[in-house]
Amino acid sequence: MVRKFLYVVAGLIVLGIAAAFAYRLWGVEIMRMAMVPGESFEGQRALSAADYRERKMWLARPDLPGNPALWAPAGHQPRRTAGGAAVFFIHPTSYLNRAHWNAPLDDQEANARAALFLRGQASAFNDVGAIWAPRYRQATFGAFLTDQSAAEQALRLAYGDILAAFDEFLGEVGPTRPIILAGHSQGALHLTHLLKDRVAGTPLARRIVAAYVVGWPVSTATDLAALGLPACTAADQAGCVLSWQTFAEPADPSLIQQVYDRSTGFDGRPRRGTPMLCVNPLTGTQGAAAPATANLGTLYPNNDMSTADLRPGQVPAACDSRGLLLIGAAPDVGPYALPGNNYHVYDYSLFWANVRADAARRYAAATR
Repeated sequence: MVRKFLYVVAGLIVLGIAAAFAYRLWGVEIMRMAMVPGESFEGQRALSAADYRERKMWLARPDLPGNPALWAPAGHQPRRTAGGAAVFFIHPTSYLNRAHWNAPLDDQEANARAALFLRGQASAFNDVGAIWAPRYRQATFGAFLTDQSAAEQALRLAYGDILAAFDEFLGEVGPTRPIILAGHSQGALHLTHLLKDRVAGTPLARRIVAAYVVGWPVSTATDLAALGLPACTAADQAGCVLSWQTFAEPADPSLIQQVYDRSTGFDGRPRRGTPMLCVNPLTGTQGAAAPATANLGTLYPNNDMSTADLRPGQVPAACDSRGLLLIGAAPDVGPYALPGNNYHVYDYSLFWANVRADAARRYAAATR
């Protein structure tokens, strides 16, 4: 069922990037033909923590030259002093090629796109600590557009890489340092499993400052308990989960909602009829609403993300009863708004300065 939800999200992103008009005419079938791999899935060697001791296995880490996660808009800069939190960030899908079910680690186009995601997303955390973002053999977009068993195998391979990278990350940062976990879209999917498999019910849970599971649905009834951390209900709460999915109004989440309603949660019960977790990034609290004046800054980038203006007071946000984050009239932040007024691509950048402040506030609470 996880893969089925990715089917919708991935399809929508591809639509927004490359095929909006064609999608409206011919639907998902045209994307299947263009993006589902034609080869059979072939197993690959499982990676271990030892593989991730090499700097080339990381898109971002503290000792990496040209680290894209150190980007910041004018008026902000990354942390210059030692210490702070250790941030483990899992980037969203950046591999669009149908040549393989999983991205080769050295694919230049996929890595370049991933670096752009780090600039616009992971950079929000770069003043609270050092960011680690692994390369991983992510499942290609086409894996989310088919019922072939190869799609499930591709997701399992990708998640195995994340586990290996996380083990090395823990070894590098030591046994006591506070940790922030964050991801988006496919990265947030893997993060939910990481929380369930490696954090919930372990001593590590006490070190988690916050987990930002952004652009991925977390059922408050069937998923949240398995993650081992509660929802964030206070702005200065440490050790909690934030999640949101952004829509302008009028919002039409029907494509996502239909698949969500057919899926099964981590506890084995149907997700149908259960709300998604919505923690408002403007307030840092579950189920809240806030006016645009509470928005500390939205990123308005140039075409190649080499620079960006940070404009405060532009975008409001309110959690609705379904768990969607509604932002009112559609903002003009770029060309990749998706059908149904879905602003998935902009889940972080719409609230960049608030996410930055949120992480700093929760780190201060965790280290008092």
